[in-house]
Amino acid sequence: MCGIAGIIHYSSSNAGDILDEMLSRIVHRGPDDSGVFLDDEVAFGMRRLSIIDTKGGKQPISSEDGSLVVVFNGEIYNFKKIRGELIASGHTFKTHTDTEVILHLYEEKGDAVLKELRGMFTFFIYDMKKGKVLIARDQFGIKPLYYWIEKGKVRAIASEIKSLLILPEYKKEINDEAIFHYLSYQYNPLRETFFLDIYKLPPATSLLIDLKTGEAEEKKYWQFGFEENIEMSEKDGAEELSKVLLGSVDHHLVSDVPVGAFLSGGVDSALIVGAIRAVHPHGELKTFTIGAKDTNEFDEAREVALLLKTSHKEIILDPDEYFAELPRIAYHFDEPVADPSAVALYFLAREASKQVKVVLSGEGADELFGGYNIYREPFSLAKFNRIPAFLRTLIFLLLKLPFEIRGMNYLRRYQKKLEKRYIGNAKVFSPEDAEVIWKGKKYDRMDLSPLYKETEKYSDSTKMQYIDINTWLVGDILAKADKMSMAHSLEVRVPYLDKEVASFARTIPDRLKFMNGTTKYLLRKASKAFVPPRTQMRKKLGFPVPLAVWLRERIDWREKLLSHPFIISRFNIEIIKKLIDEHVEGSKDNSRKLFIFLMLMAWHDAFFYKS
Repeated sequence: MCGIAGIIHYSSSNAGDILDEMLSRIVHRGPDDSGVFLDDEVAFGMRRLSIIDTKGGKQPISSEDGSLVVVFNGEIYNFKKIRGELIASGHTFKTHTDTEVILHLYEEKGDAVLKELRGMFTFFIYDMKKGKVLIARDQFGIKPLYYWIEKGKVRAIASEIKSLLILPEYKKEINDEAIFHYLSYQYNPLRETFFLDIYKLPPATSLLIDLKTGEAEEKKYWQFGFEENIEMSEKDGAEELSKVLLGSVDHHLVSDVPVGAFLSGGVDSALIVGAIRAVHPHGELKTFTIGAKDTNEFDEAREVALLLKTSHKEIILDPDEYFAELPRIAYHFDEPVADPSAVALYFLAREASKQVKVVLSGEGADELFGGYNIYREPFSLAKFNRIPAFLRTLIFLLLKLPFEIRGMNYLRRYQKKLEKRYIGNAKVFSPEDAEVIWKGKKYDRMDLSPLYKETEKYSDSTKMQYIDINTWLVGDILAKADKMSMAHSLEVRVPYLDKEVASFARTIPDRLKFMNGTTKYLLRKASKAFVPPRTQMRKKLGFPVPLAVWLRERIDWREKLLSHPFIISRFNIEIIKKLIDEHVEGSKDNSRKLFIFLMLMAWHDAFFYKS
């Protein structure tokens, strides 16, 4: 696990110094070691968190003839198998790392190397013979990679945006369109970041950059899609899923340093911990959970920890520290993510990093296996179809009443097609409300129609999963897992987002995802061999944060928000004041909407504040 950075077609004579500064900005991603490569065409390097071949795995690594050089961030879980095959075909290795496996595999297969890798990764391969650079990101986007475009050419890449901001030629400017969309999504769903001309490399995507012309060829090398196996039985499906998950966890345990696990009270993380114990029944296993004093899942997580005999630690969130650390957290995010649980994850990772370098976690289970309650909504809405047409007409007349009655919002959702009402798991401000509160240039709502076009044959619930996998998962869930853990030099591995697990998950029919009014039904059944019975059917909570209560109890943030120059310049401050008053009075829970502005304010202070 590392952080990488590189400059392409640089004109500065002090490129080495600039690269050193780029790498110093991400030292938290790799405090154990560093390495650089420079020639007349490129300058690139890495900061290393030593996990595999801790003594001999120094990067960059070059090929036998020196014509290929690589830096790599991530873990390849099938590298030992690939390494054996490469040795058998005549390759000679200098290290025992997965990094060198990528390089030799590229020698054999070129950019087809990407189809062979099982893991999480971003990498930068410099091919001197071809005069090209290949950069790539893993299938689900577990690891981040950003790049700066100047005059249509890729000029630099980095694991974090902050490394790109120090480039002398880059002019730091705010991308208002990203902020506008952030109001609704609680993260930035756009390709371009909060910083103009800096972009995210999408998941399962590579860029082949020609060093002579500066042109970049983008290629999508993998595409996830659902294809139901309508003949799948509950018994056979659960048994097969148990085997696949056990295999994934076994692969994700490859390490030369101790591995622990995050453990909430739900089935996702409990299954991971249970599978670890099934693979390694003996030896110490450290697990970690977090929660507020009066809002937590400590009892539920403790039940699993006791059964599986883990060395378990409970971390209590302190509200004063929670709010005090927001600027630091915003700095590590690079772009604001207004997910209250992300802050909890920051503190959880901080404590876990004091005892282990690697943890396994349950991200991705909800998206792949149908875990969010909102995925059941299409089945509930479908009940209206059984109501006689004349009664439906009378019911919808209620929507025209000048006052609200219970259930009217539900009826409005029934009237809208999924493509019009569903933008992903977290909708904070509606497009209409966003336009009212936003003072800047008006932007069209992000066009999700290309994604929906790819889902034409899916059920509505499966469409929702697909939208989330392509937006929410990478923009929120994986972003917070990576950024909050790497802030403390901790590697988080996510066994559910494994190629083999995904290959099975895509085939599960709706009837085995949402049986008997529950979610993730088949995953819960597959967990039977690993977790306590009560945990199997427990509702999802994750790491709960009592944000609504804390925002009512505290007053220190209110005046700062209402008087912040950046917030005033972009938003209707009277509406924000009304949101605060309603929340403090208790008439409405506006905590999620207010947290949008708190994180945005913290982000602006972290990257644009001038004392």
